[in-house]
Amino acid sequence: MSCTFTARLCLGLTLSLWIPVLTGSLPKPILRVQPDSVVSRWTKVTFLCEETIGANEYRLYKDGKLYKTVTKNKQKPANKAEFSFSNVDLSNAGQYECSYSTQYKSSGYSDLLELVVTEDYWTPSLSAQASPVVTSGGYVTLQCESSQSYHRFILTVEGPQNLIWRQDSQYNYSTRKYHALFSVGPVTPNQRWICRCYSYDRNRPYVWSPPSESVELLVSGNLQKPTIKAEPSSVITSERAMTIWCQGNLDAEVYFLHNEKSQKTESTQTLQQPGNKGKFFIPSVTQQHAGQYRCYCYSSAGWSEPSDTLELVVTGIYEHYELRLSALPSTVVTAGGNMTLHCASHSHYDKFILMKEDKKFTNSLDTVYISSSRQYQALFIIGPTTPTHTGTFRCYGYYKNAPQLWSVPSDLQQILISGQLPITPSLLVKPNHTVHSGETVSLLCWSMDPVETFILSKEGSAQQPLRLKSKSHDQQSQAEFSMSAVTSHLSGTYRCYGAQDSSFYLLSSASSPVELTVSATENQDHTTENLIRMGMAVVVLIVLSILATEAWRSHRQTHPAAGN
Repeated sequence: MSCTFTARLCLGLTLSLWIPVLTGSLPKPILRVQPDSVVSRWTKVTFLCEETIGANEYRLYKDGKLYKTVTKNKQKPANKAEFSFSNVDLSNAGQYECSYSTQYKSSGYSDLLELVVTEDYWTPSLSAQASPVVTSGGYVTLQCESSQSYHRFILTVEGPQNLIWRQDSQYNYSTRKYHALFSVGPVTPNQRWICRCYSYDRNRPYVWSPPSESVELLVSGNLQKPTIKAEPSSVITSERAMTIWCQGNLDAEVYFLHNEKSQKTESTQTLQQPGNKGKFFIPSVTQQHAGQYRCYCYSSAGWSEPSDTLELVVTGIYEHYELRLSALPSTVVTAGGNMTLHCASHSHYDKFILMKEDKKFTNSLDTVYISSSRQYQALFIIGPTTPTHTGTFRCYGYYKNAPQLWSVPSDLQQILISGQLPITPSLLVKPNHTVHSGETVSLLCWSMDPVETFILSKEGSAQQPLRLKSKSHDQQSQAEFSMSAVTSHLSGTYRCYGAQDSSFYLLSSASSPVELTVSATENQDHTTENLIRMGMAVVVLIVLSILATEAWRSHRQTHPAAGN
């Protein structure tokens, strides 16, 4: 009895498993395609028809007609079948669906799957209107454009939602191209928005053009903003190499660098350690790289806020006229005093800007035309001066319509502050305060206190002060500034200062002033006398010529009279 009961129980279980198959409808299969539903010609494509029952046969349909049949391989018990195409062509584009059958019944059809095959020419372009930067929840307009007269444009967005928009094309008479505008949004910060567009003829809806270059929307999210910096500097000479660094959270997956002037965006997923930084290397900087930059980072948690703005300036663009920078009244100023840096050029720049060696620059100034010197100038007033004002300065010129493109720089101009060291050197002139032109003169600067460097400055001179390392002599520090073949332009008032190498621009108090006079030589004094003698000789010759002429005329007049 027990065996009979067991057999009936087993039979009952078996029947209960099969009854739904016999009496109900089979679940419809799922159709997938690899590698994608949009492929280029000659790509290998595989359709996968998947079910859960255990089918004997699978069928693939194209545009409603049976296309291929696959019988299940008993050695591969997986509940799916593969339909492969080694090299798809335009004729393979269309709508696909699949079904399967068991020993007793056939299933319904899967959902339709469209296979799009792209052609090899007439690639459209995609651009963001205004900017690809968008706030969370906002919208952005993208324009798809082509010179070919396709009837429709398609915009796709990569991602789990696989968003697609379609628009009829319109002809733009000003550009002589076909285009369509797509309003994309609301944009959410929890995914990347990589957009591409295609165009196609309505008579062949599954044969598309090649994709445009992608445009990735930059979403201003809520995560901590990254930092941005430029190396070696954000003010860079044309054709030099530079790197822009972007650094956000340690979980950042990709960084984006956006030029707000050109609206171009670069991305990098090759992150640098330490710090998980994004590196954007520019091997040779050009005018097109100038502008304002922000960077963004994206991680699995979403988008960051934009970084602060980095302004990239390219110098050396304009070379036709040099700039000159001079310090008034002198390159040396006492602490608390004022000085003026005078920037001038014969070229009509709209603005001049002053830059310090540490790349910190002042506000720019409008240029003013000076008719007497036929040049444009700007006066940068600095003061009251403190040690922070010391250093080396240059000035540049630029135009208002291109504020990040600067001229070649002026020569360097130093600002030195005196009275910063508790010493006062002395200054002597050898051989005398008055010398003749062409002779040699020496200015000796010395101090009983230790001094590493001496500086010699001429009052009212636009030239940089002279520097010499000091030497020890008779327990004093000294430096001898020797000038050979002197000329009159070296005449003037001189002072010397002491400095330490650790504080290059901070000087001691000035020495007492020393006057140097360069006079003409004795040979030069005879010049005037020689000129006078030459002038007298010319006068004598003229008088003699007049007398000789008169005598000759008198002789001509008397000679005919005697003959008669």
